[in-house]
Amino acid sequence: KYGGNQALAEQLWDTGNHDARLLATMVADPAAITNTLAESWRKSLDNYVITDAFSGLIAKTPLCQKKMERWTKAKAEWTSRAGFGLLAHLAMRDGTLPNTFFADYVNLIEREIHGRKNRTRDAMNSALIAIGIRNPALERKAVAAATQIGIVEVDYGETGCKTPDAVEYIQRVKERKPKQS
Repeated sequence: KYGGNQALAEQLWDTGNHDARLLATMVADPAAITNTLAESWRKSLDNYVITDAFSGLIAKTPLCQKKMERWTKAKAEWTSRAGFGLLAHLAMRDGTLPNTFFADYVNLIEREIHGRKNRTRDAMNSALIAIGIRNPALERKAVAAATQIGIVEVDYGETGCKTPDAVEYIQRVKERKPKQS
């Protein structure tokens, strides 16, 4: 009912309230998200729930790829998490990007995952999985990288959350996919 209500989304975000900000990402109009607004909201990210919802919103905008390319380089945990969240969205939804685009990010993930901040490592692992389920050529590259990476340690606090093993996850998705002719 309230989807696409940018004025409401901005009012909700401006409250600073966690739940209001989450709702803001749901009612915002992706077509109305400007570079200035995206950067303003990005600067106030402070947890993984809001960061992931924010990434989902930015993934629906024309800013997605540009922001992904910039934010994946960031040292700040929530910004870089948003960037790798956008990379996962692109891997799953943008059929126009070539394999070489994603292969470069697989290489980056393999090189840097263990040195990145906690929740960024989680998003990098998820992006690697998303790339690996994109097509058979990227699957082979992602599986090789995941094998080289090994266990990805992420501290989820006092929860039962566990970091998925990328190789196992990619294999499970492959087994569930309908056979293509």
